[in-house]
Amino acid sequence: MTFLTRFVFPLTAALLPLRGYAQTPPTPTPTAPNSAAFQASAFQMMPLGAVKPAGWLQRQLRIQADGLTGHLDEFWSDVGPNSAWLGGSGEGWERGPYYLDGLLPLAYLLDDTTLKAKAQKWIDWTLQSQRPDGAIGPAKNKDWWPNMLVLKSLMQYQEATGDKRVVPFMEKYFAYQSSQLAANPLHEWAKYRWAEELLPIRWVYEKTKNPQLLTLARQLAGQGYNWQQMYAQFPFTEPTSVESLGLPKGLTDKSLQAHGVNNAMALKMPALWGMTGGTTADRQSIYQQIKVLDQYHGLPNGMYSGDEHFSGRNPSQGIELCAVVEAQYSYEQLLALLGDPAFGDRLEKITFNALPATFDPTMWAHQYDQQPNQVLVSKAKRQWSTNGDDSNVYGLEPWFGCCTANMHQGWPKFAANLWMTSPDDGLVAAAYAPNELTTRVGKADITIREETDYPFRDNIRFVVAKSAKKVAFPLRLRIPAWADKATVTVNGKPVANAPKAGTFYQLKRRWQQGDVVELRLPMDVRVQPGYNQSVSVERGPLVYGLKLGEQWDKLRDRPNQADDYTVRATTPWNYGLLLPSANPANAFQVKELPTTGVVFSPDSAPVELRVQGMRLPEWQMAQNSAGPPPASPVARPAGATPETLTLIPYGATNLRITSFPVVRP
Repeated sequence: MTFLTRFVFPLTAALLPLRGYAQTPPTPTPTAPNSAAFQASAFQMMPLGAVKPAGWLQRQLRIQADGLTGHLDEFWSDVGPNSAWLGGSGEGWERGPYYLDGLLPLAYLLDDTTLKAKAQKWIDWTLQSQRPDGAIGPAKNKDWWPNMLVLKSLMQYQEATGDKRVVPFMEKYFAYQSSQLAANPLHEWAKYRWAEELLPIRWVYEKTKNPQLLTLARQLAGQGYNWQQMYAQFPFTEPTSVESLGLPKGLTDKSLQAHGVNNAMALKMPALWGMTGGTTADRQSIYQQIKVLDQYHGLPNGMYSGDEHFSGRNPSQGIELCAVVEAQYSYEQLLALLGDPAFGDRLEKITFNALPATFDPTMWAHQYDQQPNQVLVSKAKRQWSTNGDDSNVYGLEPWFGCCTANMHQGWPKFAANLWMTSPDDGLVAAAYAPNELTTRVGKADITIREETDYPFRDNIRFVVAKSAKKVAFPLRLRIPAWADKATVTVNGKPVANAPKAGTFYQLKRRWQQGDVVELRLPMDVRVQPGYNQSVSVERGPLVYGLKLGEQWDKLRDRPNQADDYTVRATTPWNYGLLLPSANPANAFQVKELPTTGVVFSPDSAPVELRVQGMRLPEWQMAQNSAGPPPASPVARPAGATPETLTLIPYGATNLRITSFPVVRP
């Protein structure tokens, strides 16, 4: 293994201004472990299986099941039958647990018996692996990190099935780990990802009230990396490199601190620790983290750059797929922990843009790194901070296989966490997509059907489909920060008070079967400033990219349909936009198309934007990527004539320009 492949593992975070960030976030304050230090989340996540996907979301999960996720174990040895996490002699570190963490929720969301059986093999072996002292997993694994991963899958499994083996298994393991941490402390990846274990610790504590779990949380906090301190005096204000991170000498602390996936996981660390053993200041320091990431490394697709490490704001820099799915999970947790609707905005921006854009439409191939300005997919030297030549190839395991194992959780966990509950026995519509929720409110069973083509359309309809009797509870609807003209009706009648953008709108009444709530979130085009005074285009939660002609060429044959591909543009890409200075959004025409196809595909994208632009001959390739956008405003090229450009949702593109120069009027 080379010094590069040693550190290539998952990354993530997202971007959109959040409110109320702390100017000087404090360092963690490990308090004495007691029940008073533990605080319940603002919202509670639904058990796996309560939400069933519908419409385009159900079709997207079916595409995933029919693609790599549903078949990877049949031909990729790292998660095949010889995995040490299945009792074999093969890979015994993180790849099996990563795969299970996405396979399991996908299986239960689709109620797919074949996928459930595949997941059950991993679950049963893990539960049967526990030794008398409480240790779990492959005996050859001496690292705490993979165990943290498998515990997250066990949480989901227990909630879906009620398996009574899980909680005692986890309690026994936690006691074992607590007794061993002094002699075998956290190191490398576990040291930087320690807060991942706070999730299962909190989950078990809420069921058992075992005070030793809070002792273990404090032990982990004492050994884990202090992310709040790093973001209080952020050292990575410039793009990183192999040399600046000291990687020629091997894995370094500096490289682990600048690692994209570590930082994606670390997004939830301050809130998790602050609500388990820390302070209010700990909880609030997340806002400083996000502010810093946006400022120095923010990209227009909702992520920060990380190809493999922080690499600045140039839209030709990449972001790793592992980082995308880990950022999604962090924002789902943050929304539940703190109840701030801004985290839902960020979650949707990543999910509807960065997640689908890094897969081909069949989900048989993925990229390790995607670029907001991506005009050539090939095996070649690029401007990556530390990654390799094939990092943006579409394929089975471009550059490194961590994403091949970890990418599966993105869509299923988003679907499972569309709804949450509130402490007042209410329901919370946390994010939007077509689904059906079945749950118990008080002593009543209720089913709510969410009918929508969001994010491609602006209307969301909630129908109380089943309820044996009238039941009183508050229903909270997340109103995105961009939705300043939102409206709500109940059974056709407008509500008395208009919803406010960036809040949860609460409806409290006695609900009965047949009640209908309609939420409309008008989607005006927004033009956002970016790198070199370039602009990106948004509408609702979607970012838009220039639609380009594509030529796909097979680079390598793989088993099944998991071949590797390069992609080149067959149409020009180097355009600037012609925008009026007063109201630039007025330059765009919106065309809505059917939502019945593969929605994240250039051939069947459900929305198009039309705008005038001009070719900019001086904007050329650099290091096999689109060069940095020329600083705006750009003078009109001599002899150039305006052309009509078509923009489609970023998630539907394989090649694109997302950050455009603006041509001087």
